[in-house]
Amino acid sequence: MNASIARVRTGIAIVLVGLTVSACGYNTIPTLEEQAKARWSDVQNNYQRRADLIPNLVATVQGYAKQEKDVLTAVIEARAKATQVKIDVSQLDDPAKLKQFQDAQNQLSGALGRLLAVSENYPDLKSNQNFLALQSQLEGTENRIAVARRDFIEAVRVYNTELKTFPGVLWASTFFRSNKPMAEFAAAESAQAPPQVKF
Repeated sequence: MNASIARVRTGIAIVLVGLTVSACGYNTIPTLEEQAKARWSDVQNNYQRRADLIPNLVATVQGYAKQEKDVLTAVIEARAKATQVKIDVSQLDDPAKLKQFQDAQNQLSGALGRLLAVSENYPDLKSNQNFLALQSQLEGTENRIAVARRDFIEAVRVYNTELKTFPGVLWASTFFRSNKPMAEFAAAESAQAPPQVKF
C-alpha cells in the first residue's frame, strides 16, 4: 500500500515539475528563435521567386528593346550578385552579413525598377501578354517580399525582446548563453529620401 502511494506521489510530482518547467518560460526562447528562422526562410523563398522570374522578364523585354542593352545587363548583373549573397539562419546575428544581403537585394530592386521604366518607351511591349503576366507576377512577388520581411522583423523583435526581458533574460543568461540577438532589417538609404514626382 505504501509503495503504491509513493508511486502516485512520484507521478504527481513529475507532472507538477513538468507543468512548472513548461509554464516558466524555458521553451520560449527556442520557440521564438525557430519562429524567426522560419520567417527568414519565407523572406529567402520570396527573394528566390523574384530571382527566378527575372530571366523570363529580361528575355521578353529583350525581344522588344534591343537597344536597352545597358539596362538589361544591369538587371542580369544585379540578379547574379543578389543570388550569390547567401545568409543562413546561423548568420542572423551578424548585422554586417545581413546588410550585405540587403544591399544586394536593394541593388536588384533598383535595376528592376529601371527595367520596368524602360517598358514605357515600348507600347508594343506594354501590350504583350507575356510581359504583362510577368510584370504582374513580379509586382505580386515584391508584395510578398514586403510581407515576409515585415513578419521576419516582428519575429526578430519578439525574440530579441525575450532575450532582454524577465523571465527570458534569466534563461538567456543560464541555459541559452549562446543565443545572441538577431540582426534586423534596416531601411535602404534611398528609402529615406522622398520620391521625385515628375509630370
